[in-house]
Amino acid sequence: MTYRSPSFRFEGKVKHSHLETMGKVLDIIHCQGHSAPLIEIEYLTGIKGLIFAPEGIKVGDEISVGTGEELKTGCVFPLKDIPEGTLVHNLELRPGDGGKLVRASGSFAKVVAKTEKAVRVKLPSNKEKSFLPNCRAAIGIIAGGGRLEKPLMKAGTKFMKMRAKNKLYPKVQGISMNAVDHPFGGCHSTHKGRPTLSPRSAPPGRKVGKIAPRRTGRRNK
Repeated sequence: MTYRSPSFRFEGKVKHSHLETMGKVLDIIHCQGHSAPLIEIEYLTGIKGLIFAPEGIKVGDEISVGTGEELKTGCVFPLKDIPEGTLVHNLELRPGDGGKLVRASGSFAKVVAKTEKAVRVKLPSNKEKSFLPNCRAAIGIIAGGGRLEKPLMKAGTKFMKMRAKNKLYPKVQGISMNAVDHPFGGCHSTHKGRPTLSPRSAPPGRKVGKIAPRRTGRRNK
């Protein structure tokens, strides 16, 4: 189960509505598959959906998707309608894909410049990227920004945290493993017993070390 995603415990997919409508916040929920809290929203069409909970949102608030003139927290607008300097999240790479970027807890992007053909946005990595004007984004900062500030203090807490998401922990070097767990494993400590170069056609589990390198060793000046 270590490498299998526990998707049966996830609440659902988070994406923007493809219709221009209004919605009402029903509840703020926790989803194991997302680092940020989610809000369940019911649109005027009767359809329910999930979006990321921005800071300052509460149950009973109304959120607009592509309609209205007021830029409230949580509302979704095309980048061409968002003023410069506005903080946004859950950006679309292509118009209509529901949002692909800036989806982690506490993250946000900033609209830097706008032209008729492109909108430049500063991402959390401090890199700037150009988007199509019709790409949509939600207003505000995603909640849960202080999630990583609390120290884990001991390895057992980290183990339970990684186990909840079915992540491999602890991660050790290959030569420290047993022979059944890694091609470099065995009882000879640092002696790997086989080359550290793997061909491009190696099967999964054997493709470790230097994968099809063009050259190895130190370069002579």
